[in-house]
Amino acid sequence: MTSHVQETFKALADPTRRMILTHLSKGDMTIGEVTDHFDMTRAAVKKHLTILEDGQLISVHTHGRERINRLEPEGLKTVSEWIGYFDQFWDDRLGALRAAVEGDQARQDKSLKGKG
Repeated sequence: MTSHVQETFKALADPTRRMILTHLSKGDMTIGEVTDHFDMTRAAVKKHLTILEDGQLISVHTHGRERINRLEPEGLKTVSEWIGYFDQFWDDRLGALRAAVEGDQARQDKSLKGKG
């Protein structure tokens, strides 16, 4: 797993950071606006935002004296692709299981017809 993917998963591991992403999905926010949604200090929120930025899940843009935080949905693509690999893994395994069960059923049906 690449360090980028690891940083993204690290950022998503914390429920507070996931809630921050939910808030940012509704629109860009300053650190103060994000802080208003939580019972924690501005410094604590800033730390969470830094981890989200390191995970490439948000970007930060300066507008005058304010730092504007923006959700970067493309950052979730890495996670989606990683999970997608395992979706395909299980699809393949379940397909093989289905084929084996159907093969057994067909042999049983054939065996029963031969006895009748």
